[in-house]
Amino acid sequence: MHSTTSELNWSGTVTYTAERVVRPASLDEVADLVARSPRVHGLGTRHSFNDVADTPGVLLDLTGIPTDLVIDRHDDDDGTGTGTGTTATLGAGTRYGRVAPELDAAGLALHNMGSLPHISVGGAIATGTHGSGTTLGSLSTAVRAFEVVGADGSTRTLHRGDADFAGSVLHLGLLGIVTRVTLDVEPTYRMRQDTYGPFPWRTFLDHAAEIHASGYSVCSYTRFGNEVSEVLVKSRMDATADVPDSRFGAPRLPGSPGDDHHTARDGSVGPWWDRLPHFPIDSVPSHGSEVQSEHFVPLRHAAAALDALRGLADRIQPHLHVAELRTMAADDLWLSPSQGEDVFCIAFTWQKHPEEVAALLPDLEARLAPFGGRPHWGKMSSLDGDAVAALYPRLPDVRALIARTDPHRTFASAFGERVLLA
Repeated sequence: MHSTTSELNWSGTVTYTAERVVRPASLDEVADLVARSPRVHGLGTRHSFNDVADTPGVLLDLTGIPTDLVIDRHDDDDGTGTGTGTTATLGAGTRYGRVAPELDAAGLALHNMGSLPHISVGGAIATGTHGSGTTLGSLSTAVRAFEVVGADGSTRTLHRGDADFAGSVLHLGLLGIVTRVTLDVEPTYRMRQDTYGPFPWRTFLDHAAEIHASGYSVCSYTRFGNEVSEVLVKSRMDATADVPDSRFGAPRLPGSPGDDHHTARDGSVGPWWDRLPHFPIDSVPSHGSEVQSEHFVPLRHAAAALDALRGLADRIQPHLHVAELRTMAADDLWLSPSQGEDVFCIAFTWQKHPEEVAALLPDLEARLAPFGGRPHWGKMSSLDGDAVAALYPRLPDVRALIARTDPHRTFASAFGERVLLA
């Protein structure tokens, strides 16, 4: 078991206040440490831009525990009609980029991945991390079951269909230390990425939902000027026979082959795990010279929300690297930004100007308030507990679940106490 006394997040803009960070090497060590700690919280790969994973007690980083991948192949037994009920169970500290090629070698695939394959499975699920795709749920929606260590050090398992499951999957670390996760997987597939653009601003807004439904996974990029500069379409080759030369009047661009910073965007075909993420699994995607905020509005409000934000362009642009636009399918998870309705995701990658961005966010989020804009749990936001409570109708149920599961707030985070549990 390895212990340190202080740590920064990925961008170097958040200093964790925990008394120590511990990296156990086994599940037995996790259980023992939790049972002996009055305050403890799980720490993922530190890609959050706020204190969602912080605690005044002990932070547990599970990335050193072996993956121990277990594949269970069986017919469709969950009523989904997908033709497969196959699952993969693995250590929650495993990074997606570590397990994805192993799944592919076994003839299997995940339904989606985030932009960064370097994040841990447990951390991504806990914070609602997602890729893009109008028909694709967040990474949390792939969870079939998970094991979680409670305050007394004992382990319980929650399964899809259990009464508390929908309130427990996307849990922000407030219900215990998740140690192993069982994910739905499907037969492997191959993909390509093609870029199109530029799109005049009004053309994009008039067809935003159609554009984002035109591929398996679609991401768009803008700086809130007169255009959306590029639309990145990720196509599954088992479902897409032809890739058009233009979309909504915008031509297909030459794109770029894969390099140390980006997966191939030149129409070449490759494995799903090398096309779904934006960044290669074997490289460092960034030096962290950025901060991020992200906001989710119902897909039906995409055009109006973008127009509202464009009114702040003169204040946004001096601090912005780029804004990435994505979509996500509705789900029933109590704390999910897409709970109840398909959403349009507006993700800002800002220059490393945390003070200036923090000053801008109240006005930016006020522009999104008429559309029910929900912030990403792991990114910068100015919204307080009252504002968040108004956005999540199941929040009272979440609070009751946490009170019942962790009455002494062993797993409470600084963020959770300030925003959710107050």
